[in-house]
Amino acid sequence: MTACAPGPGADGNPPLVVEKSWPHGPRSAGRARRLLVSSLDTWSLPHLADDAALVVSELVSNSVQHAREPRGHVIRTRFERLDAAVRIEVHDANPGAPAPRTPTPDDESGRGLALVDSITAGRWGVSEREGIGKMVWAVCTDGRA
Repeated sequence: MTACAPGPGADGNPPLVVEKSWPHGPRSAGRARRLLVSSLDTWSLPHLADDAALVVSELVSNSVQHAREPRGHVIRTRFERLDAAVRIEVHDANPGAPAPRTPTPDDESGRGLALVDSITAGRWGVSEREGIGKMVWAVCTDGRA
């Protein structure tokens, strides 16, 4: 799938949805983060960039680390502008739902979903998607949505 650029649409306004497919690799989280921050700037929501960038980084990184289905080595992101918010979706081919963990102080990982939960005030979840796999979604807001 090709990215829908965050530039003007046919009506002169920026599109409200930006989608892009990413290879199943370590650079995808950073690239998805940059696309999201650019989209937020276009949507006049730059104040959401720090929180949203952390959320998309965590969700794409989880997909890279855990979605190792041989039939689907592509990760897809979808960013949707809402009123004073952005909905972030990460689609992958692994049907297994991520679950928050309670890491010990010595654990080097396992805190990401707790971070997503905190940043989004619990506005995140896992949904089925068309085809194999799942969609993990989260909503970052400035408090007005």
